[in-house]
Amino acid sequence: MTLCNCKCSCTAAAVIASVIVGVLAAFLQITAVITVTPVFLWVAAGVAAVYLGILVLRAGCFAGEGRTCACAALNALLVGILGTILLALVLLAVGIVATSVLSAILVGLTLFFFALTVSATACFVRTAAGCGN
Repeated sequence: MTLCNCKCSCTAAAVIASVIVGVLAAFLQITAVITVTPVFLWVAAGVAAVYLGILVLRAGCFAGEGRTCACAALNALLVGILGTILLALVLLAVGIVATSVLSAILVGLTLFFFALTVSATACFVRTAAGCGN
């Protein structure tokens, strides 16, 4: 059995990249350069829901000894999925005003969680491949 060492974990890099995406999205939303539409929010929530379904089906494969490295990536992935779904539904319920500070913050958070979902997935695949799964 191959034990995983967390020396090459990229979870911190995924969070930093996601923060940059979220701040950039909030800035572009407040300056009205971009506008997040309800279609994008439905797609983001749908993608996150599919990720959650796949994660539920495959989570048992990563339980066991030596999988602590995969746990960090799984935790980041789960936070990204749940944050994306929650904030997409909040923005769909409230509505978006292009130059509102609150809308910009919520859009920035939504894109932060969506970027975290995508980057944590890449981290998880890298970790799982390195651990011999």
